[in-house]
Amino acid sequence: MQVAEHDTALEAAKDLGAFLERRREQIAQRWADAALFRTVFTVSRDEAVEACKAVVDALADVARSGRLEDVAAPGFDTVRDQLGRMSTSRAQAGFGSVHIDGEVVGLREPVTAMLRAESADATDQDVHARTLALTLLMGTLRLVVMDTTVHAGQELIARQRQQLLEVATPVIKLWEGIVAVPLIGTLDSARSQVVMESLLEAIVDQRASYAILDITGVPTVDSLVAQHLMKTVAAARLMGADCIVSGIRPAIAQTIVHLGIDLGSILTRATLADALAHALGRQDAVAPARPVAAGASPR
Repeated sequence: MQVAEHDTALEAAKDLGAFLERRREQIAQRWADAALFRTVFTVSRDEAVEACKAVVDALADVARSGRLEDVAAPGFDTVRDQLGRMSTSRAQAGFGSVHIDGEVVGLREPVTAMLRAESADATDQDVHARTLALTLLMGTLRLVVMDTTVHAGQELIARQRQQLLEVATPVIKLWEGIVAVPLIGTLDSARSQVVMESLLEAIVDQRASYAILDITGVPTVDSLVAQHLMKTVAAARLMGADCIVSGIRPAIAQTIVHLGIDLGSILTRATLADALAHALGRQDAVAPARPVAAGASPR
């Protein structure tokens, strides 16, 4: 009995594949007017139709293989490429996954209507088997699109988070040869890496001799934060810049002492102004003497 049901399902899937191939043009024309395609391909409807044809061809390949419920079926690679990009575009436009899922569900109705119309002379059993096969195929299509949408959404969130970290970690040129990074908020590993990369790039671009890390806006300093600061200072030194840490408030100083954190190798100042004054004083101290013109008395 199970073998017969399997054979019937496989035959229905192959029939569905042949149907999709025959009705490729009609399905593509109907889908091109659907919201999922229409709002993405706004320049040319012909482009939308071609994208729809590619998706129909991919679904026909899946149906002919009989792997209607297998998201790993080779035919779904094209679906991921076509519908995945479109659903990502919809997500970037502000539409949620539930809305996108509803748009994918809407693709099934015109195909079901065509399938029923073409199967008017078939037996009820054949019509039921083909309709079931189409339902399974479109259900798997929804899973593929949603998985692609979620994955793309995670990538978008990661990119936006990286952009926010960069924006929240500006490197400021305070004076010729002096740059500063005013840190505000919690320092974690990801942000500390951005701080280090941004600071080192600024040291190279500005040819800075001094870099100031101001932690006035950092609420707490623990061993992990201190470790990140020391790594940043060490990296700046390797780039030829002296690094000064400023903004160590009394409460943070006590915490550092209680934790037994050794910042002895790091130059510190109470405020950003103090750190800038120190850097300016050191620059004047090491500045080469100006040559005195002949006949002029030195000042």
